[in-house]
Amino acid sequence: MELDPLLAENRDNWDSRVPVHLGPNGYRQERYVDDPTWVSEMVRFDQPLLGDLTGLSVVHLQCHIGTDTVSLARVGPSEVVGVDFSEPAIEAARDLAARTGANVTFVVSDVYNAAVTVGREFDVLYTSVGAIGWFPDLARWAANVAGLLRPGGRFVFRDLHPAAWPYEAVDGQVVPHYWYWKRDEPLVEDEETSYLGDGKVTSPRANEWSHPVSEVLNAIIGAGLRLDRVEEHEGCDWPMFGELSPQEGDQWFFPDHLRDKVPMMWSIAATKPE
Repeated sequence: MELDPLLAENRDNWDSRVPVHLGPNGYRQERYVDDPTWVSEMVRFDQPLLGDLTGLSVVHLQCHIGTDTVSLARVGPSEVVGVDFSEPAIEAARDLAARTGANVTFVVSDVYNAAVTVGREFDVLYTSVGAIGWFPDLARWAANVAGLLRPGGRFVFRDLHPAAWPYEAVDGQVVPHYWYWKRDEPLVEDEETSYLGDGKVTSPRANEWSHPVSEVLNAIIGAGLRLDRVEEHEGCDWPMFGELSPQEGDQWFFPDHLRDKVPMMWSIAATKPE
């Protein structure tokens, strides 16, 4: 698929993360093979907002190597489809589905073309954590979310809170360091390591865009979806800062004197009107 050069750099970056995430201290896919009841921490956290999926069709947008997608298939849907723009990630996801016997189909597509590429509608669309910072145009993203939902279908989303984006650990202090408001130019990073796994990323260049709260909500509303619920969370799915520690389940939190200062993550539920 043809991508904007900056998005193509991101795809190369995610392609090169796949072997790292499949290796030591990565996503530990064998857990899903060895234990047919294992569900990822991500899906377990989001289940209350996802609700009862029994008998429903679910599409997982930006599914990466399929661990959350296989997890979704284990909590009741009649069908699950995973979508991602990285061909190596989809190959790894298909291999996991085959080894676990999961009823999951995987499709290669970027988010801007997902509705046309997949070509059908679903009861539920799920996307979670580390999703929307990798592309600049949220209106196109939200239009594809709406296009993948049947009338009455539900959208469930969780990601890093926009208010947490600007913060960085600098000289031992967590301080506002990046911009909150949207800019046309991305934050460009060259990181040879990933958030999981021990290996080096061979295509380290990545481009990220900030998306303030208003932009995210207005993109969803502008796509014709009805907002049902917005929640904010004190915990984070990974140790984003060195000051975070695992205090409750699989979530990481600031110490008490900082915990009420910055929201770490947020969730959104929306519905496509009938």
